[in-house]
Amino acid sequence: MIERHFYDSMHELSAAFADFAASILRKALIQNNKVSLVVPGGQTPHDYLPILAREALPWERVYITLSDERWVETQADISNERLVRNYLLKDKAEKAHFIGLKTSHSCPSEALATVHERLCQLPRPFNLTVLGLGEDGHIASLFPGMRLEQDTFYLCQAAEPPFAPSQRISLVLPVLASSYHIALVVTGIAKRQLLDRLINNPDPLIPFGQLVQQCQSPITIFETN
Repeated sequence: MIERHFYDSMHELSAAFADFAASILRKALIQNNKVSLVVPGGQTPHDYLPILAREALPWERVYITLSDERWVETQADISNERLVRNYLLKDKAEKAHFIGLKTSHSCPSEALATVHERLCQLPRPFNLTVLGLGEDGHIASLFPGMRLEQDTFYLCQAAEPPFAPSQRISLVLPVLASSYHIALVVTGIAKRQLLDRLINNPDPLIPFGQLVQQCQSPITIFETN
């Protein structure tokens, strides 16, 4: 269920990831009128999202959302929506449909119903969910020590990271784990060593460990130092 690929450079990883993601979406589009793609925030997607944006796909049939979002203005430097608009919704992918997670509510907990309704526009299970991995084992904005919603009606939950300047909203673990395909992009020796440990001995207290335990679909991992 877990397939790992190591690359000598971020450039090689980005090209391989774009080929993989485009292939998954292309195959899904043969059988579906529209497909769904979930992407993460952070710094690493700056490298591979522009490569994916250049793939020849019927992007007008692709619905994109984020795995999580910081509760900041969408024009802020740390906004994940800003990342997607600047690095993915361009070139051939500019016609894709983007569904953001940030609302005008004062905090994420007040926005759950609104964001849930937005997310219901996307085909589910998600055709491809792309995630990063934190050095503490967090995925999306699901951190160790958080109460991870399992049986909630909502597709999202509020998140307060232990060490972060802003509150966040995150897709819930069950909806991430139910995706048809999951891709994980992991950079750096420390994260790769953590990955080794969590794959060999999934820790139920670590969100990535819970993802591995709950996921019934393939997890394809793209790694570089």
